[in-house]
Amino acid sequence: MKRILLGLLGLVVIIFALGFVLPDKAHVERSVVINAPQEEIFALVADLNNADKWQAWSEYDPEMTSSVSGAGVGQKQSWTSKKMGSGSQTIAALSPPSRVDYALEFGKMGVATATMTLEPAPEGTKVVWSFDSNMRKGVPFHMQPMSTYMGFFMDGMLGKDYEKGLSNLKRVAEAG
Repeated sequence: MKRILLGLLGLVVIIFALGFVLPDKAHVERSVVINAPQEEIFALVADLNNADKWQAWSEYDPEMTSSVSGAGVGQKQSWTSKKMGSGSQTIAALSPPSRVDYALEFGKMGVATATMTLEPAPEGTKVVWSFDSNMRKGVPFHMQPMSTYMGFFMDGMLGKDYEKGLSNLKRVAEAG
């Protein structure tokens, strides 16, 4: 019995320690072609006052509170939700009409960046939405191994939200 307990304890220590040395980068990317001009789509994604029109997260918690301050580079959207947690996104860079960079903060859950790129396509505008994170950055030390393991599941967890958001963006942009 003692050997089994020591073996289990050793396994837990190894799993915990691996969380500090396994790859800590997560990348999620989705794209869609929207039958609308680049400039119109850029106006939707470069102003966080429009975020609730197309991003999926506000649909998941109707009681979420959200506020937007500022304009252009530095514009910030903050949210608080019992279901989705609290955090913020800030416009870090704008390159009209082709790119928006966002800095994301999720409190103790860490930080990330997101990028929207827009480029001409035969059917309109190709929009690529990507997410990149060092899963240990900004996370308390004792939570870093768990966060590292979560990085392996980010595409499955966040990818569906990005697909839904892009579908909403397509609907809003094509409706004019």
